[in-house]
Parts: sequence; C-alpha cells; structure tokens
Amino acid sequence: MSIRLCRTLHSPVLGRPLAIPIPGLTARSASSDTKARGNAPAKSKFVKFDWKDPLNLESLLTEDEISVRDAAHQYCQTKLFPRVLHAARNEVFHRDIFPEMGEMGMLGATIEGYGCPGVSSVAYGLIAREVERVDSGYRSAMSVQSSLVMYPIYAYGTEEQRQKYLPDLAKGVKVGAFGLTEPNHGSDPGSMETTAKKRGDAYILNGSKTWITNSPIADVFVVWAKTEDGNIRGFILEKGMEGLTAPPIHGKFSLRASATGMIMMDEVEVPAENLLPNVEGLKVLIVLFSHFNRTPSYDIRQGPFGCLNNARYGISWGALGAAEFCVAQARDYTLNRKQFGVPLASFQLIQKKLADAVSEIALGLQASLQVGRLKDANKIAPEMISIVKRNNVGKSLAIARECRDMLGGNGISDEYHIIRHVMNLEAVNTYEGTHDVHALIIGRGVTGIPAFGGVA
Repeated sequence: MSIRLCRTLHSPVLGRPLAIPIPGLTARSASSDTKARGNAPAKSKFVKFDWKDPLNLESLLTEDEISVRDAAHQYCQTKLFPRVLHAARNEVFHRDIFPEMGEMGMLGATIEGYGCPGVSSVAYGLIAREVERVDSGYRSAMSVQSSLVMYPIYAYGTEEQRQKYLPDLAKGVKVGAFGLTEPNHGSDPGSMETTAKKRGDAYILNGSKTWITNSPIADVFVVWAKTEDGNIRGFILEKGMEGLTAPPIHGKFSLRASATGMIMMDEVEVPAENLLPNVEGLKVLIVLFSHFNRTPSYDIRQGPFGCLNNARYGISWGALGAAEFCVAQARDYTLNRKQFGVPLASFQLIQKKLADAVSEIALGLQASLQVGRLKDANKIAPEMISIVKRNNVGKSLAIARECRDMLGGNGISDEYHIIRHVMNLEAVNTYEGTHDVHALIIGRGVTGIPAFGGVA
C-alpha cells in the first residue's frame, strides 16, 4: 500500500484547505516500513553532546591540523599560562616567548620554506585560538610577527629580502613590528602623513606610527609611507637606523601582556633595496590571498590590506579561544558556587547564558573553518574575512562580559582571568578594522556603494 504525497493549499472560495496531489511522489505506509525492517522499531542514533565542541569541529579537521592544535595547546598551557598573570599585572612582555614559539613552528606557520612549516590556514587559526585562550596580547604578538611582518616580506618582497629576514623571524631570534596606524589616522590610512622621499639610492622617511604591537622590542619594522607620487609603499626598517626610535606606550588597560609602542622616524635613511617592490597603494580591488604554501602571486594594486586580512582571519579564531576560556571558567564557577542551597548553574538565567555562549562559539568556529578552507582554495573574498572578524570578536566580547557577570563580584578579580579577557577583547574589537568599519566593508559588498570616505 502506498500513500500519495500531497501539498495543502487554502481555497479562498471554499474557505477550507485543499489537498493537492504531487505527481510522482509516494510514501510507504507505516506497516510496509515495519515489514521492510523486519518488524524492528526505528531507533534514533545520537552521540553524547560535548559542550566543549558542540558541532563536532574535531571531525572536520585533518590529522595534521589536530596534531598542530594539540602541540600548540600543550605549549600555551604549560609555558604561556603560568606567565600571564604576572605579565598583565606588571605590563611586561617576556621576550623569550618568541624563540619558544619559533621552536614550535608557530611563527609564520603557513609559509613554506625559510624555516617555516607551511601548515594550512585552518591550522594557523587553531594555533591562534590556543594562544588567545591564554591571552589576546600573546596572540597579537604572534599575529603581528606572522601576518603583518613575515607575510608582506614573503608575498611582496624580493628573494634576497626573504632570505635575509624570514629565517631569523621564524626562529624568533628577531622580532618584527608593523607600522600603518598613525596618531591622526586610524581607519583612514589613505590620509597617511608619513612620507618617503627618494634621495639617491635611499628613501628618507619622516613621520610617526602609534599603537604598534611589538615596536619597543622589535628588530625589524615593516613601515608604510607615502611617496612623492602619492602612492603608499612598504619599507623594511631595522633597529639602530639613525633617527628611528620606538618608545613604549604605558598605561594600557588592555593587552597588557604584550609590548605596545610607537614608531618615530626623523630623517631615517632607508636603502632602496629595503623597499617592498611588489606592492603599492591601498586599494583592495583584487585582494592578494595566494596561500602561503604556494609561490606568491603579485598584484601591484595591493597594499597593507593584503596582510591585514591575513591577520584578521587569525583574529576570528583567536577571539573564540578567549571566549571558550571564559565559558569554561564560568561553567566551573557556577557549578561549584552555591546560592540559596543550590549551585548557581541550576538557575535558568545561568543556563541560558551558557547555552547562548556555547552556541555562538560553535557557529563562529564553523564559519572560520569554512573561510579557512576557502582561503586555502583561493576562493576567498575580503568581505568573508570581515564577516568572521566582526562577528566572532563581537560575540566573544559579549560572551566574556556575560561570563564576568556570572561570577558576580569575583568576576572583576584577575585571579579568575575573565576580566582580563574582557579588557583585551575591547581592543581586539577595535584593531585590525573596527567593528563598525567591517560592517561598512560588508555593506559595500552587499550594495556596491562605499559608505565611508577615503579609499573604498
């Protein structure tokens, strides 16, 4: 016996629903289904829910990616986490972290050759997630070294520049900084005031950069300056050049475990061979997203946004690592903390907050995974990066705030670490493109109309 499949439509004439047969579609009766199964009742097959991995991200990773993640997790928990409370309280960055990361292959991880392992973009994201699970400042230091210093040298530099700088940066023997943001220009780099004037076989750089991660401890600086023809070009500067200073910025209430400062340039003479030859301008007409594992391809219309998008991608993973830590801490606290004779975790409001948090984290991880796979396949659009950076950081900040609230008064104690993540994520929500600027990038992609001034 079979049953015709119908669709139900409402008849305005008869005032009642009509069952309209759908040609070619039939459904077997329950009795025929039971016979086909040998009278065995249907059984739902469910796996045990893992709140730490709600959508089973693990099953979508390769063995190599899992190995990279596990190694990074082990390092971060045994080497970074024991340092972070002292570092944040005293606003210090432990310089020996860079050689440790270099030994682990965590610096410039997606670059192949020059002392780098050449892992997938997803593997790099997993590394960022583990580092930021400890602290956003540590991830910022690693991200700047990898995406904003090593990447532009690799993608935009000459082979001589790659051979000269990348091996030591990969080992963490040398530290790099990236200079784009200026005191008067953050989201509008097209109005850059730093200048580079050609003089013989050198360029003379004048200007200043601010809020520069790693600058007080840096040996190598990738600095962007406006040349006399109005184009923005990248230059490699080295510590010790006359007129180059990198004073620290003190008094931060965010990213205190990383070194932040300025780059001051007063008639700094930079050899012409230190110009990055394969990059010019700011426009992101065709974003350079050739994967690190491949021979670099160049687009002369590219500027610092090419490497910024690599950093933004890593941030989309890293912020979720911070959120995951906060959720685990809040869950543990509310399970053990009793009020009115029962655990806080038994209250509906607490469970809703935890449910919202793990849901947003799970969805964010799936989004970053997809973007990473597309990135490796050279099928990425810059708006995709903006979506995951904006969404994941914004959601992670909201999650961290809720988790702090679940700890009540104890939530503001740095011994529980959540308040540190809250303060860090406030900065992460702003740098590498603010939350609102990324909305405008996405909006431009949707409408085709730029809604902000300067270079679109």
